Amino acid sequence: MFLPQEIIRKKRDGGAMSAEEIQFFVRGITDGSVSEGQIAALAMAVFFNDMTMDERVAFTLAMRDSGQVLDWRGLNLPGPVVDKHSTGGVGDVVSLLLGPMIAACGGFVPMISGRGLGHTGGTLDKFDAIPGYCTVPDNELFRKVVQEVGVAIIGQTASLAPSDKRFYSIRDVTATVESVAMITGSILSKKLSAGLDALVMDVKVGSGAFMPTYDKSVELAESIVAVGNGAGMHTSALLTDMNESLAPYAGNALEVRGAMDYLTGRSRPARLHEVTMALCAEMLVLGKLADTEVAARAKLQAALDSGAAAERFSRMVAALGGPADLIEQPDLYLEKAPIVLPVPALKAGYAASTDCRGIGLAVVSLGGGRRRPSDAIDFAVGLTELAGLGDKIEAGQPLALVHARSEAAAQQAIAEIQAAYHISDSAPTANPVVYRAIRP
Repeated sequence: MFLPQEIIRKKRDGGAMSAEEIQFFVRGITDGSVSEGQIAALAMAVFFNDMTMDERVAFTLAMRDSGQVLDWRGLNLPGPVVDKHSTGGVGDVVSLLLGPMIAACGGFVPMISGRGLGHTGGTLDKFDAIPGYCTVPDNELFRKVVQEVGVAIIGQTASLAPSDKRFYSIRDVTATVESVAMITGSILSKKLSAGLDALVMDVKVGSGAFMPTYDKSVELAESIVAVGNGAGMHTSALLTDMNESLAPYAGNALEVRGAMDYLTGRSRPARLHEVTMALCAEMLVLGKLADTEVAARAKLQAALDSGAAAERFSRMVAALGGPADLIEQPDLYLEKAPIVLPVPALKAGYAASTDCRGIGLAVVSLGGGRRRPSDAIDFAVGLTELAGLGDKIEAGQPLALVHARSEAAAQQAIAEIQAAYHISDSAPTANPVVYRAIRP
């Protein structure tokens, strides 16, 4: 018989918890037999004393097992069940491209995604911009769409890893979020409960990243790769750049438009293309759908060029209740902001750096994100034609276009974007788009 306070004491004093102690405590988080104070105390003890890799694996598996675990084996799918997860960023529209691209290459992608957090846009909010699209289908419809289309992007259901939901909300108000051990468990418990064969993690680096430094991003990536593989799921990670918006646009309906332009070939921004191809290729190799990265990239390019990836996107949208002709007629369905104004550069020079977090927060203050969980989102607002780092800028030249609901909101965003760009006399050295891969 375990006592919660004895487990807390052990961790407080720097000891390692056994798998049984961890299972007992996580069960208590789920059924309410462990109090909020005890959960907060354990979180603080872990924050200061960390967890070994064995503890992290046990903790992640216990949280996975706190709810439903999806099982795809009964469907006899003719390919691997694979997914990717991003630590979040600005203009990160990759999920909308990657799911259909992987499906067109023979993978099955049951993507359970989140809403926006802070300055980062959430994949779910982007799909909510599509009228009729159901982000919370029942399990039967979810399985049917994954089986028939190869990809379904939906929201987190209450039945998956419920202990994480309670644990995260307590960490959030007790200043214990920034623990690599606990972040690892939070991300992976949800991904493991989706019944994946393989996961590729996109860990962001830079001024718009969740982790404050490059070293912290590496630490998180290494932890996720070690724990994911330790828990029996093929896992690897790429570290990608978030020192500027990934796409030259940010905002919900604007990103849906951009994603469709990418899939149909109307416009493929270079940085977005590089990150998407790198993550997709990693997934195809991990899922054994391609032998090498070169072969994987060729397969992906063919799925784009043939229109197969765009077709999967259309089929997924229609299967989940959205319009069947969204790609052909986006203006019929996607909201547009009434006011579109340029952001004039205050001086000439080169776009040397951006406060990427500031750019994300400008979208939030336009109404495109949430300050509180209960806030409604304005899908129409956001930014387009963001200047890229290294671009030569003339005084008065637009750094971006602001899409706003009101004149006052537009003017505030213009000031925020001007403040977020640093213009210097000399061109900056370019950041890599993909810094490195971390594999088991």
